[in-house]
Amino acid sequence: MGKIALAIHGGANSGSDCSTGNILLYERGLEQAITAGYNILFQGRSAIDAVHAAVMAMEDNPIFNAGTGSALNEKGEVQMEAAIMEGRYLHAGSVALVDQIKNPISLAKAIMEDSSQSMLAGQAAVEYATGHGMMALHKDYFITNHQRESFLKSQDDAAYRLPIDGKKKAYGTVGAVALDKYGNLAAGTSTGGPALKKSGRIGDSCIIGAGCYANNKTCAVSATGDSEYIMRLLVAHDISNIMEYRGATLQEACDYKIFEKHKDCRPEMGVVSVDSLGNAAFSFSTNCLCRASISNYQPLCIAIQK
Repeated sequence: MGKIALAIHGGANSGSDCSTGNILLYERGLEQAITAGYNILFQGRSAIDAVHAAVMAMEDNPIFNAGTGSALNEKGEVQMEAAIMEGRYLHAGSVALVDQIKNPISLAKAIMEDSSQSMLAGQAAVEYATGHGMMALHKDYFITNHQRESFLKSQDDAAYRLPIDGKKKAYGTVGAVALDKYGNLAAGTSTGGPALKKSGRIGDSCIIGAGCYANNKTCAVSATGDSEYIMRLLVAHDISNIMEYRGATLQEACDYKIFEKHKDCRPEMGVVSVDSLGNAAFSFSTNCLCRASISNYQPLCIAIQK
């Protein structure tokens, strides 16, 4: 068997649950997700299928801010987004402002594989999903008690609304990157977005080249962090460019993008990535990044803090 590799993340955080009381839950969730994806690679299936399985496992786990357990916006609603991309032909699919589909990453994958579009949003995305056999769920399915309580507290306590002001941040995006035995790369990202975000706001997770990117010539990347910066800086695509045009290794490219290239604005962000040789790299400027990696020549590694 050729080299196979998978790396995932469950969000970058700054002073939030990730670094305090829920470490064991995050570690268990990461292990379940990476196992689901790696089993697919080990069976000889595609990187796209592995990324899809790993991200879907995190969307189904309420500890992560994606799928069920998504953070609520300013109106107490769930608005999810996701994207997936394969590195051989550079095909991609993404969705935004979705509130009734159990696994947004599955919808993004269906758009990539079965339509002539690259992105759908809102009700049009839901209608596409139901037209392709996905069940529309009641919106309450996605709202956990924890998210509901957090939202209600924010209505009564002005100090609790700090995330909206950028003074206390929790980036709960999930993502995965993979290399299969055929040498193909893939990346996927999914999120519920930041708590108390403006209704209708779209972040980087569904933007190809920002929240995720894959190219067999270089690498696959999934990003998390300060979404507006990730969009403007085209983080995922630029890491690929740094490898292609500067001859940097994967880790060098990730570190340069995260720590060096944008010193003037110092955005909080993190990336997980895998290159065409099966090397995995992580780089983040936040307090922690929930992350895991595994390959057929490197054992499972799970980490959260620096």
